[in-house]
Amino acid sequence: MLPVLSAEQVRAADAYTIGKEPIAAIDMMERAATRCTERLLILHNAGRFGEPGRITYLIVAGMGNNGGDGLVVARLLHQAGIPLRVMRVMHKTEASPEHAANYRRAMEAGIGVADMISSGDEFHVLDTDVIIDALFGTGLNAPLTGLPAHVVAWINASGRPIVSIDMPSGLLPEDNRANDPKHIIRARHTISFQVPKLAFFFAENAPYVGDLELVPIGLDPQFLHDEPVIHRVVERHDVIALLRPRPRFAHKGTFGHALLVAGGKGHTGAAVLATRAALRSGAGLITAHVPAASVIVVQISAPEAICSEDPSGTAITTLPDLAGFSAIGIGPGLGINDGTPLVVKRLLQDAPSALVIDADAVNILAENPTWLAFLPIGTILTPHPKEFDRLVGKKIGSGFERLELAREMALKNKCTIVLKGAWTAVCDPAGQVFFNPTGNPGMAKGGSGDVLTGLLTGLLAQGYASVQAAVLGVYLHGLAGDLAAQRVGIDAMTAGDLIEALPLAWRDLRGSSEQAVQ
Repeated sequence: MLPVLSAEQVRAADAYTIGKEPIAAIDMMERAATRCTERLLILHNAGRFGEPGRITYLIVAGMGNNGGDGLVVARLLHQAGIPLRVMRVMHKTEASPEHAANYRRAMEAGIGVADMISSGDEFHVLDTDVIIDALFGTGLNAPLTGLPAHVVAWINASGRPIVSIDMPSGLLPEDNRANDPKHIIRARHTISFQVPKLAFFFAENAPYVGDLELVPIGLDPQFLHDEPVIHRVVERHDVIALLRPRPRFAHKGTFGHALLVAGGKGHTGAAVLATRAALRSGAGLITAHVPAASVIVVQISAPEAICSEDPSGTAITTLPDLAGFSAIGIGPGLGINDGTPLVVKRLLQDAPSALVIDADAVNILAENPTWLAFLPIGTILTPHPKEFDRLVGKKIGSGFERLELAREMALKNKCTIVLKGAWTAVCDPAGQVFFNPTGNPGMAKGGSGDVLTGLLTGLLAQGYASVQAAVLGVYLHGLAGDLAAQRVGIDAMTAGDLIEALPLAWRDLRGSSEQAVQ
């Protein structure tokens, strides 16, 4: 997995790499900025900023090492024959040693460098300029004020494309609750070094980060592996390693029996989606417990599933005999009727197996927070941000705070929380967080969460541990979304398209060679 390092850990990784290789700090800066420039030139030559022959660059450099990176980028672009200018922002009088060395190299290369000493200094932006933001990197630990804040506001107002090196200047690496959004660069692209920073994963920071790309800079792999971290990004090989074998002599009982408690008046479709997704999960048997009025629709839509009929015509008011189920999911389309909360309470108290709790079942928990104490071991909660805010009983304005509270809830209640979003975060009972990299905006449609609930329930039924099921299920769900988007595009795709793409996602992970275990 890819570790998400704090600013202090990034500095430690740099220092460890410099000492172990060994490599001089100035050469480490050269290597990082070279990788950044290589990626920048790919974007440039692909016309991402306009016609390549007409584009010029304005590098805005601070006085620290991020500014030093910018000076190296300027020199390399200059060597590539691309017109550019450099403006150094003199927010302090003394530059870092590596910055100073690269300033001399830039001058020797004949690059024009101007200094902005005060907010009264003027610097003209051309209509052809792409602005390279190299003011501040991960070392920033407080909101910008004074001259740097003025420069950031001026850059944002220029209307020109902005590419940030490592971090958008003004954005703090982790917690930005006390930050001033007027004083954060709004980048079109952020080219960051080797590992992501926690701030990149929160929706409120998306306007500053833009399109994120990570470029390898040769940080020591053993350090990255051994460094203790809380947050990680799941990688493809991690998910492949989780896959359980499917023995040649297996039968349907080998892969478990999942129960889905779903559907209510006007929301039979949610039960259908969850059931069909569970059928694509690899589980051996799927039973859907739905209101009587929904049975025919579910049976026609998912004929491979068993239907259990709730005596109420339009709501869930009872549970079937729970013996024999290896996993139970509840919530899609459930609604909140007079008897439904008692059904949820009974399930929490009597469930013989792991649970997946979603949608209105989460909302019922939010109305009865003491019931969290009844969560069976191995339970997975799958709230979207608003549902999670209801769970904690307050409106949360920061993705950082929401994630911290989700971690605390998972720790306290020994459960797994799947906090859904663009970077869905799986929070485990040990306080670890795993960010999922798959998926796309086309999945922001009604029913996508119902698909995930069915998939997770089916994985639990097969014997995957809760955290494994959550990591694998979220990755598969997003991968199916990516494959569906390739087929139908992100605008018109539906939750049903995710289900249709699940076999392709499974095949993509399994590979064509693994059919069965001999």
